[in-house]
Amino acid sequence: MELKKYDYFNYEAYEFEFEGLKAIIVKPNVKPNGKWVLKTEYFDAFPDTQNEFLDRGYHLCYNENFTRWAPDSDLERKGRFIKFISKEFGLNEKCIPIGMSCGGLYACKTAAKFPELIDVLYIDAPVMNLLSCPCDLGVGNSQLFDEYYRVMKISKSELLSYRENPIDKMDILLKNDIPVVMVAGGNDIIVPYEENGAILEKFYKENGGRIKVYIKPECGHHPHGLENYKMVVDEIENYSKENLK
Repeated sequence: MELKKYDYFNYEAYEFEFEGLKAIIVKPNVKPNGKWVLKTEYFDAFPDTQNEFLDRGYHLCYNENFTRWAPDSDLERKGRFIKFISKEFGLNEKCIPIGMSCGGLYACKTAAKFPELIDVLYIDAPVMNLLSCPCDLGVGNSQLFDEYYRVMKISKSELLSYRENPIDKMDILLKNDIPVVMVAGGNDIIVPYEENGAILEKFYKENGGRIKVYIKPECGHHPHGLENYKMVVDEIENYSKENLK
């Protein structure tokens, strides 16, 4: 494996190839604690939260996707990538996915497929219901369905009976006691909260799941994250199964 060193916000980062696609691992500047976070999509976008993890001794990792719409091939590779990072770099078997927008689609579906590899889910304006985004069959206006159909070849009619949405997998997350920290904009018309993250919030709260939600009432889909991103990381660490050992 060839590692190409580069600078990432003054952290030591390495780019390499994993199963033909770009991968990245970033080392903390402080003493590593063996824990790590996985940015599931949009690696360079809204980095404050992931960089706060680096400042606390976590490694940061990323593996490129074929598309942002979470096909099974990408999900299977995510599972292999998590196992590879753990073994190759001597890090924990469980990671903390950071999933923003379609990255939330990846984070939730990866957690449902490989719950044994997930510590805490951090999702931000997550796509959880494909009838909402990209289909725009509710209150949203993402205008993303043409892109979705081009890469996934699944029609709106087929999505009406599709049972692989994150909202179809919530029972798996709950059964495996995967805690969730979620941020969303209350004025998001791209991925409307009431049709996506709110369904998970309601299900978890009604069934005793561990979940903390931060709603930004006037915020749209962007910007992701909270101004007080340290508070989000604090909450994730409070929920962490690894920290309870």
